[in-house]
Amino acid sequence: MRNLTILGATGTIGRNTLDVTMRHPDRFRVVALAGGSRWEPMLELCRVHRPRYAALVAPDAAALLRERVKVEGLDCQVLAGERALAELAALDEVDTVMAAIVGAAGLAPTLAAARAGKRVLLANKEALVMAGGLFMETVRRHGAELLPIDSEHNAVFQSLPAGYDGELRRAGVRRILLTASGGPFRTMPLERFAAVTPDEACAHPNWVMGRKISVDSATMMNKGLEVIEAHWLFGAPASHIEVVIHPQSVVHSLVEYEDGSVIAQLGNPDMRTPIAHALSYPERIASGVSPLDLAAAGGLTFEKPDTRRFPCLALAYDALDAGQAAMIALNAANECAVARFLAGGLRFDHIPILIEAVVARTESGPVQSLDEALRLDAAARREATQWLERRAA
Repeated sequence: MRNLTILGATGTIGRNTLDVTMRHPDRFRVVALAGGSRWEPMLELCRVHRPRYAALVAPDAAALLRERVKVEGLDCQVLAGERALAELAALDEVDTVMAAIVGAAGLAPTLAAARAGKRVLLANKEALVMAGGLFMETVRRHGAELLPIDSEHNAVFQSLPAGYDGELRRAGVRRILLTASGGPFRTMPLERFAAVTPDEACAHPNWVMGRKISVDSATMMNKGLEVIEAHWLFGAPASHIEVVIHPQSVVHSLVEYEDGSVIAQLGNPDMRTPIAHALSYPERIASGVSPLDLAAAGGLTFEKPDTRRFPCLALAYDALDAGQAAMIALNAANECAVARFLAGGLRFDHIPILIEAVVARTESGPVQSLDEALRLDAAARREATQWLERRAA
């Protein structure tokens, strides 16, 4: 029996995690659920899954949830604030933490889970993009177990040799190939990018995701962030990580070995597959995902990404070369740009322009602490806000 805290319970990853756990009540117990400000969906999850604890970052939302939980007689303690998320991630009775809070807000509780030596199911990119060296050192020092949830990194994990120790050469690995769908604009004429709407950018052809990550897929910034994640997760230099566009989203990533073998993980585009893999590792359990029908899938195609169409991908490689501070600025500027685009205040094709401008004005070098990472993140957000204000003036 594994006892779980789910950070980001009301999001797509959180709900898929709960779907898998409900299929195996003899194997998983949900101890704690945490989210941001959506108290009504959290209340419904509390009704169904009966956690001992629930937390929301927003105090007002937590108060509303606490009131409803009391009225309905649910045996659930409701907590509020960012510190509460870290507390739930480090509970003594919990051994497994799903880290699925989107954005910089997920960094502190994910680090808390690693510091507490938990099995961390990592779906929060920012833990590695903002503080990769610090996070991986925390995992090692405290004996935490780290399992990737992103479909691409989970596919790489499955395709690497058992017991892989972070040394590509010792494992006979030549390179890691991350697949990308190309998003909704893979074939759109470049001259139309200026008029792209938020709804168009969020209409992913293969995956059901939140709006922010859907925009990241449309710009391919998500793949750039995944390159950075792969660097930290697998000890791979940028020169050994390549991105290939695979529109069908059937091959989730590949590992090429020195002997010429290429091992890939395939499956239907459903996040319950990597979630079930990580929840039950090293065993296998049913996830609820339908079997892959290769004959029905038809042809599988691959192509190189066009950095004129997807400049965010090149920006991510540049940030990885520049160091952790640049990666923090890249992520912060992207979050600001995407939020403004979704609000209707920034053109789609100006997202990479904003990101490049902010990263160019960021100090370089390593990051030694969480406080330093958060300071750099805040500074990059201020720079992004000023850039937007200047453009609006």
